[in-house]
Amino acid sequence: MAVQINPSILSADFSRLAEEAKAVEGADWLHVDVMDNHFVPNLTLGVPVVDALSRATDTPLDCHLMIEDPDRWAPAYVEAGAGSVTFHVEAAAAPVRLAREIRAKGARASMALKPATPIEPYEDLLPELDMLLIMTVEPGFGGQAFLDIMLPKIRRTRELIDRHGLELWLQVDGGVSESTIERCAEAGADVFVAGSAVYGAEDPAAAVAALRDRARAACAH
Repeated sequence: MAVQINPSILSADFSRLAEEAKAVEGADWLHVDVMDNHFVPNLTLGVPVVDALSRATDTPLDCHLMIEDPDRWAPAYVEAGAGSVTFHVEAAAAPVRLAREIRAKGARASMALKPATPIEPYEDLLPELDMLLIMTVEPGFGGQAFLDIMLPKIRRTRELIDRHGLELWLQVDGGVSESTIERCAEAGADVFVAGSAVYGAEDPAAAVAALRDRARAACAH
């Protein structure tokens, strides 16, 4: 299981996004939180900023759309340069069609589940996806405490992925830090979004490396 660390620019300095992206160039992806103040009670950034970021960094962009009507808006993020686009199943009208459209435009298709949304009803959708995101906090704000009650859900999701023999990445987002990443990895996650644990550190690049080392060690057990 290959461990990937995706720093979240939600915790970066928005006045220096190009420099903040360069500060974590050892990361696997740059996680971009798109919020519309409707699906979640916060407003962040949209297509123009993603387009600018994609030209400012060589790190591929992992766009997490916490927005209403992703069926309409998600394809524009692929066109803006995102290498992976995540939509919330709670907001998507036609998740299979949307996943296929994202893939057809050349990006990885990912589906996110809020903490209260179970994975089991979506088992048949898994082959349509490249990644599944289990939220380990309620989406909308950075800096929240990790929800330990999500660990069994991560385990169940990993079991479903393995049962179907899928090459599906399992991402966790919310409260991921050096003190929580090992539990997530042991439960079966392999892609880790970290915001304040990276951008709140004195050396963001070193924080990425430390997180990767802890997750790898946990996966090796």
